[in-house]
Amino acid sequence: MLLGLQWFAIAFPVIVIIGKIAGEIHSSDPAAQIVYLQKLAFVMAAALFFQVFWGHRLPLIIGPSTILLVGIITSREFGPSTVYTAIIVGGMLLAFSSATGLFGYLRRLFTARVVACVLLLIAFTLLPTSMNLILKSPGHPASQANLIFAFTLIAATFVLHRYLKGVWKATLIIWSMLGGTALHLAVMPATLETASGVALFSGFLSDLTLELDFNPGVLLSFVICYMALSINDLGSIQSVNELLKPDHEQKRITRGIFLTGLANVASGFLGVIGPVNFSLSPGVISSTGCASRYTLLPAAFLLLLLSFSPATILLAGRVPAVVVGSVFLYILCAQVAAGLSVVFESATGYRFTDGLILGLPILLGTLIAFLPQEVLRAFPGIWRPVIGNGFVVGILAALFLEHVIFREGIKKQI
Repeated sequence: MLLGLQWFAIAFPVIVIIGKIAGEIHSSDPAAQIVYLQKLAFVMAAALFFQVFWGHRLPLIIGPSTILLVGIITSREFGPSTVYTAIIVGGMLLAFSSATGLFGYLRRLFTARVVACVLLLIAFTLLPTSMNLILKSPGHPASQANLIFAFTLIAATFVLHRYLKGVWKATLIIWSMLGGTALHLAVMPATLETASGVALFSGFLSDLTLELDFNPGVLLSFVICYMALSINDLGSIQSVNELLKPDHEQKRITRGIFLTGLANVASGFLGVIGPVNFSLSPGVISSTGCASRYTLLPAAFLLLLLSFSPATILLAGRVPAVVVGSVFLYILCAQVAAGLSVVFESATGYRFTDGLILGLPILLGTLIAFLPQEVLRAFPGIWRPVIGNGFVVGILAALFLEHVIFREGIKKQI
């Protein structure tokens, strides 16, 4: 039970952070945002439960995908029906490619350098989101104070990362959120919204994707996102396989990715961001010395309970935007660290060519992520979801450089 609480403490803050960002994109209504978090917690609970018993059957925590968050942010002008139709299609393609063996061919495209680009592009293309959360909006009276507060919280988080050990380090995100919220209330007093008038227990079956809306540009954008998500999922499952050396490793990968695809289909119908297996699990297993998959069941049960409790979700969602943005920036730093590790730990070491293959996609992706909306609106509607998505453009550039211009380069698979 205690280890289950630890897994819950790792998963829930990420669900709150990603859920708040995605929920606010679709609606400014606090009630709708609560329902979004309810549905997201339900999907993560169900996906975790099914992965433990019928998927990869490994002690591997699950959470909302930051790759899909990029797609949602860049396609938000097309409306929720279009976005979540694309997530349904992407989930179906992921499950199909895993079940038929097509994923094995797709995997060959993602060499170590392309995988590094995936991880780095997630961080760089989500920088505007973190910036907007911290600053609220350019010229806002609280922007300067928020920036100073964010620097302080981020510095404190890195100091804690340096000195904390074991379970305390594994749950650092939740302590940063709690400490940051308390500090924010101390230095910038505000009236907190209470849970009065909000039901303690309630359902969440609203805003479902009942009418499918197919937009070719949005679909193409999300297909590329799902290609990257599949590699992320593979790397997470494979990292635990390498740590534990269980039997039927390949079957675990196939079943795990197949179930991730089905969970994304369910997410699309519910109108929320889809899940992916997180790669931080080996560190948690090593720190606790426990590799039992059944320790994830209490975490899944708690997430399921929360999904039916709007009042609890409301309290959890009262974290100030500047705190969410600061902690989110720390999460993006972890993405950068993971991406650099893939490059520097390759068998051939770091080469100048590696820097070129990483540099152009990252710079292109970051440039597009910060482009003004009026520039993007000048492009035809069918191409806008692709050209306006810095992550997608960066991945396409990385694949072109790796497999066309520098075809004789490193071919190491993850």
